[in-house]
Amino acid sequence: MTDDGHHLPDAVVPTTESALLAETFSRGQVTDLRHALTACAEAAGLRDQRLDDFVLAVNELITNAVRHGGGAGELRLWRAGHALVCEVSDGGGGIGPDQLANHERPAPDTAGGWGLWLAGQLSDSMKVATGPAGTTVRISTTIDGNNSRRAEAAGTGERVE
Repeated sequence: MTDDGHHLPDAVVPTTESALLAETFSRGQVTDLRHALTACAEAAGLRDQRLDDFVLAVNELITNAVRHGGGAGELRLWRAGHALVCEVSDGGGGIGPDQLANHERPAPDTAGGWGLWLAGQLSDSMKVATGPAGTTVRISTTIDGNNSRRAEAAGTGERVE
């Protein structure tokens, strides 16, 4: 994490030119971005439930950026070895330490608080950097057919929820 708490260490972060997808987004672009993400993830080799899980996880991160992170964000998608990695950043006020420390499933009647938890459950690896300048969440999933959850994906480092 950098001094501003908003950036993750560069594991294998591509330039915009080498990313499979690099887009800024706002509320009105969420659906189109989800469709573009699905096409790119499928072209990279994700299939079936792995594809659905990854797209849903990223959609939760995009939705969080719009709802809680100032109404807009940036998405970058790239391949790192046998992993597909997606990073979503926003310019909001950050996530509180109590919320980040809570790894429990939200209660069924809870109206909010599901996004990060779901993204973590639906991906193989998740890292979060947050601070007053915003939040960046990086998730990854393997694309080589390995369906084991919580496998550490190439190029992403340790799991942090």
